[in-house]
Amino acid sequence: MSTPRNAAADELWQALKSCRGGLGNIALFTAVANVLMLAPALYMLQVYDRVLSSGNEMTLLMLSLMVLGLFAFMGVLEWLRSLVVIRLGTRMDLQLNPRVFDAAYQASLDGHKGSAQQALGDLTQLRQFATGQALFAFFDAPWFPLYLLVIFLFSPWLGLLAVVGTLLLAGLAWLNERLTHGEFIEAGRLSQQAMQQASGNLGNAEAIAAMGMLGAVRQRWSLLHHGFLARQNLGSERSAAITAVSKSVRLALQSLVLGLGAWLALEHLISPGMMIAGSILMARVLAPIDQLIGVWRQWGSARQSAERLGLLLRRYPPLTSAMPLPAPQGRLRVEQLHARVPGGQRVCLSGIDFELAAGESLGLIGASGSGKSTLARLLVGAANPESGKVCLDGAALDQWDRQALGEHIGYLPQDVQLFAGSIADNIARLGPVDASEVVAAAQLAGVHELILQLPQGYDTLLGEGGAGLSGGQRQRIGLARALYRLPALVVLDEPNASLDEAGERALLAALAELKARGRTLVMISHKSSLLLGLDKLLVLHGGVIQQFGPTARVLQAAARPAAASVAPPPTAARSGVTYSFNQGGQRS
Repeated sequence: MSTPRNAAADELWQALKSCRGGLGNIALFTAVANVLMLAPALYMLQVYDRVLSSGNEMTLLMLSLMVLGLFAFMGVLEWLRSLVVIRLGTRMDLQLNPRVFDAAYQASLDGHKGSAQQALGDLTQLRQFATGQALFAFFDAPWFPLYLLVIFLFSPWLGLLAVVGTLLLAGLAWLNERLTHGEFIEAGRLSQQAMQQASGNLGNAEAIAAMGMLGAVRQRWSLLHHGFLARQNLGSERSAAITAVSKSVRLALQSLVLGLGAWLALEHLISPGMMIAGSILMARVLAPIDQLIGVWRQWGSARQSAERLGLLLRRYPPLTSAMPLPAPQGRLRVEQLHARVPGGQRVCLSGIDFELAAGESLGLIGASGSGKSTLARLLVGAANPESGKVCLDGAALDQWDRQALGEHIGYLPQDVQLFAGSIADNIARLGPVDASEVVAAAQLAGVHELILQLPQGYDTLLGEGGAGLSGGQRQRIGLARALYRLPALVVLDEPNASLDEAGERALLAALAELKARGRTLVMISHKSSLLLGLDKLLVLHGGVIQQFGPTARVLQAAARPAAASVAPPPTAARSGVTYSFNQGGQRS
């Protein structure tokens, strides 16, 4: 499905446009608040020029009560403005997070494992930017000309000094951004790489501990982390130097305006009250510049987050809901399927073409790296092909509503991952738990008795990834999840990899039950005790089909080269793959 290049930007823009009413209220509150910020300066002006000269205490009292009332009103406006900003940030997050989550999910399917965490982090970064002081700084900044105008009304010389000071601080802010932008971007990139590497490596803590790899792993991480520190320190040092200069200039300007005001007062060009008021207004003129300098780095980070989100949303357009189709019977057809390694460029499957009738079973065999697991993922829609298509009951997988189709597919990946929650939740695929269906799936997978031996049975809570269970237990519960409600198509990738003898007997019984119920089965395995009961076998080598047909015929053809004392047939010689089975049925 083609998507306009600016569609992703439009999605972010539409989310922003939906908040324009709230942004208008913020602008209104900001306008009133900034006008009211003139109150302290005017109060000082009246005190010096009117109260002190007249000695009227009642005037002082009334002025003080008025300014206190204005301050209270300003506090209420500031509170309301903050509430509106917080709610707008939450609204934008709620509007975008389903879309971002779906796009991150699609990126993960394509092999970009860190995309989900990065995308959700970018969305949080944008929300925090929108609900923090940064947004206030951008709304307040356009009002500093008002204070400049009032200063000019006091004296053109005071106004000129304020303009020069503003330009000087703005120039320093620009210089700060120019000298630090590249360093902080590179530091962020290195930091992200270091975190991803550390997370991936430390996930293999057992192997690190067993083989004494901690030093080597730490050294690889340190190279990236030290690069991050170097870039971060360089950018921070430059920023610190410019910030120190900016602070000195700002303090000097505030003193100079007071000194210039005093000289103008001595020359009777302005009143003493204007001198004090001008000093207060000078601080208000410089405050937005200080705010912008303070949030400039946040703006840079938020801009990068928006760019990354825009790229992600552009690359993965919204998932569309297809027209509902009748429940599939399980007829599977694969047409000229080509695929690459997830996240890579190497072609791992080429020209895959076969068909299974509903209720038929197929075994996938082949050497390591021949593309078996990739083909399994393609059959269930867990990966997207480069070209070609997988059809279920005559309809390509992308023509099905994915949510509805998932109920009719069972999948057991090679690396079984369970979710945090109860065992019943995992078997029921995190949906509403139908107790009878959950128990039926567990019994079919031969794991019912094992579950009952756990402390809380089906209500036993698991950690993320199935923490708390052995590899064999995770695999058997994963098998029960795949068999839940007996889906029309079941794809199992090395389902016996972590099973003991009892587990394999349960697996054989489950396969027989699937066949009896007319479910279509595709299984990756090299265990002859599992393969012999299947209708067909498909031999993959180098990403292409080497042999495909009835199980007995394919096994006979695969065993023939090993039995012969002469050179293997041309097809086997070309493939470099030889299968032989001993009397016990084990592949050798």
